Amino acid sequence: MSQQPAEHAPGSFFVAQLAEHAKQSSVAAPATLESLVESLSYLSRDELRLVKQAHAYATHAHDGQSRRTGHAYITHPTAVAQILSHMHMDPQTIMAALLHDVIEDSAANKQMLGEKFGDSVAEIVDGVSKLSKIFSSRDEAQAENFQKMAMAMAKDIRVILVKLADRLHNMRTIGVMSSAQRRRIAKETLDFYAPIANRLGIHTVKTELEDLGFKALYPLRADLINQSVVAARGNRKELMEEIRDTITAAMNREGIAADVKAREKNSYSIYRKMKSKHKSFADIMDVFGFRIVVDQPDACYRALGVVHNLYKPVTSRFKDYIAIPKTNGYQSLHTSLFGMHGVPIEVQIRTKQMDAVADNGIAGHWLYKSDGDFDSNQQRARQWTKDLLELQKRAGDPLEFIESLKIDLFPDEVYIFTPRGKIMELPTGASAVDFAYSVHTDIGNQCVACRVDGKLAPLSQQLESGQRVEIITAKESRPNPDWLTFVVTSRARSAIRHELKHQKQGESIRLGRKLLNRALGNANTSINTLDFRRLRRVFKELGVRRLNELLAAIGNGDLLAYVVAQKLLAADDPEYAAVEVEGGGPIAIRGGEGLVMQYGRCCGPVPGDHIVGHMTPGRGFVVHIEACNNMAEMRRRSPHEIIPARWTSTTSGEFLTTLRINVQRRNGVVAEIASEVTAADAGVDGITIEERNAEASTLVIGVTVKSRSHLARLMRRLRNVAVVINLARSGH
Repeated sequence: MSQQPAEHAPGSFFVAQLAEHAKQSSVAAPATLESLVESLSYLSRDELRLVKQAHAYATHAHDGQSRRTGHAYITHPTAVAQILSHMHMDPQTIMAALLHDVIEDSAANKQMLGEKFGDSVAEIVDGVSKLSKIFSSRDEAQAENFQKMAMAMAKDIRVILVKLADRLHNMRTIGVMSSAQRRRIAKETLDFYAPIANRLGIHTVKTELEDLGFKALYPLRADLINQSVVAARGNRKELMEEIRDTITAAMNREGIAADVKAREKNSYSIYRKMKSKHKSFADIMDVFGFRIVVDQPDACYRALGVVHNLYKPVTSRFKDYIAIPKTNGYQSLHTSLFGMHGVPIEVQIRTKQMDAVADNGIAGHWLYKSDGDFDSNQQRARQWTKDLLELQKRAGDPLEFIESLKIDLFPDEVYIFTPRGKIMELPTGASAVDFAYSVHTDIGNQCVACRVDGKLAPLSQQLESGQRVEIITAKESRPNPDWLTFVVTSRARSAIRHELKHQKQGESIRLGRKLLNRALGNANTSINTLDFRRLRRVFKELGVRRLNELLAAIGNGDLLAYVVAQKLLAADDPEYAAVEVEGGGPIAIRGGEGLVMQYGRCCGPVPGDHIVGHMTPGRGFVVHIEACNNMAEMRRRSPHEIIPARWTSTTSGEFLTTLRINVQRRNGVVAEIASEVTAADAGVDGITIEERNAEASTLVIGVTVKSRSHLARLMRRLRNVAVVINLARSGH
């Protein structure tokens, strides 16, 4: 963010402009009760009477309060209500907009509003009031508040519509805020509120939020892009008018009733495209374009043929969002053309109803209640909010939820077919695993392989639009942690994490139970014989609340079973002579007794090596050779985490370690080395070959031995092999 500080000084002129603009009555107080009622002409007389009552109630509640712009506070909720009136929202939403701050700023409460204006209005106002605290704190608290917003959205989508209108008017007057508040609010708007408006298909609100946020956060950059747009518009004005007249004449000749409008891409979209694609302003093809609005869907395709006959289309720049609408319900044909004199232009073709929904999105349901297409648009929005709730339940913590939500808010789509021909919409970069989880969580969890267009393909392969994908499942299969490295959908990511945590938790509890019972067995007792209701003090001391948490902590290696057993036995029987573990003393390693134990793969310790260890969440006590390179790094970084360890006097079994053997290149060398290992009564766990040059190779071989002396004998034997140049243990 090194560019930001440099922008603040020259941007001060634009900041002053923002403040001056915010204080203008046409911006801060654009609506009165009279102008609001006029814009609500679509409501009945009884509905208007209720709106007037809500306005009177809000005026009384905010009496004596004023905004930073210097205007009476009632001007703000009136402006919010008027924004929603342009979307033709229902009277309950308009009333809630007028009342959305009364719970915060007066003695009114949800029950009082419910009795006076109805439960629906009270629920919306209560939902918006709770959302007012969103982003007031940082990190996890901020994320938790956003989770509450997801719940409110799922309960009644009108809550977020009121909140978006509230944020829009606040952004129009953001110039009166302090610089820190202005930057924070602008960033929140660009990161969350504008994408949510886009996700719900409310293009007009999304566009204005983006431009206002862009001006507030990066005033100098916004001004430079606006200047470039104005300059380009001036240079192309006559040309654009000529193209529009040519398209209109061609439509009339074909008998297509069409309204042809010139359009400009908003400044923030241009900036984002320049930044993400590393392009200059001159390279952005769709800064200027045309929108052709017709009466019927079939006329859209006829109009497409007309413009393709007029101007040459750009290869691979055509998208049919009518046949396959975007997730937010947006429908239109998009095509890019080389216009007169080779000037690139973008053309959007849609019906009047599609145009209304492109501007109003989910609010189109209230604009066109009788049209089933708009009901389906509302269903898409409701499904998204339902998915948010499911995402929230699976997320391990609020920050994980926010991470997943950001992924979900910025998709570029590909369209994939199921074996039965159903179309699934996925983000660009999605894999077969993303596809599996989008079909059903169980399909994703049990996924083992896939066929793409009838051929077996890797699960990690990125899918392309038009491909047909079939998922192969197995009932006993479980998600692979490696999937998290390539899945891109929030649904897949959260489901995989949830399932892995569930698996790991169950395994940890089972192992912890086994280890604790073994430790308690020394006192001839077990978990089942202890009265854990009397042992809550021990739980609190150990930082857990329930028995399963205690067992999981033991299974993960976060707590030592021996120590836990001693504490439980001492608390259960005051006469029990508990043995305290001497702090900092060596730990005897006994094949898993008392704690979860792992051996470091980097160095492969074997009995007889001088060893140390450290506790690792999820792996328990990890043993390393004292001279291991990784331990040398840990000594520099966090020496307090290293725990001295020693082998017990009697050890048994085989231990895995790794040798790096430099050999002369010739046929049969791997078999010769493996034969020598077997002859030394050792085992071969795996061999990989690293090519060094034309004369030599390096064999990395895992061997199993019983002790350090056994390993020494093996290494002496290998050094005597003619093809061996030298060898050493890995990690040294």
